[in-house]
Amino acid sequence: MQRDLRAMIDGGLAGTIATAPMSAVMLAAQGVDRLGFLPPRIVTEEALDALDVHGEEPAEEAVTLALHFGFGLVAGALFGVLYRRLRPPVGAPAFGLLFGSLVWLVSYWGWVPALGIMPPPPRDRPGRPRYMLVAHWVFGWTMGLALDRRAGAADE
Repeated sequence: MQRDLRAMIDGGLAGTIATAPMSAVMLAAQGVDRLGFLPPRIVTEEALDALDVHGEEPAEEAVTLALHFGFGLVAGALFGVLYRRLRPPVGAPAFGLLFGSLVWLVSYWGWVPALGIMPPPPRDRPGRPRYMLVAHWVFGWTMGLALDRRAGAADE
């Protein structure tokens, strides 16, 4: 139990860190007009609409940031426990790449279209699915690197 808690904390920290470069990829793709509205913002707006909560633009941006980094924290905690328990034959960055692909698949093909938040990839804005997959690869790879670094620091 203690080791799972440590893996959750380390993974959560790694996931939070990895959310920044993932977001940078999304912002870059938005800058070249490949994403339109950023998916984290679309999810936030849909959630606020469902709750019938409407606020000012800066408050909604703050909620989007909090939810997006919260996603990174929770996904990272899960990643940390899975990596510790499965002990895959590949390193944490490569396992993170696979994990990022799985998160993209479950989100972008799963719960996001199921809730009517965004269309599934074949019917979405051209280019957005590919850029979102790349962003999730960056998330997973960076999360794995951060987890390796954290584990290395704990060993010293």
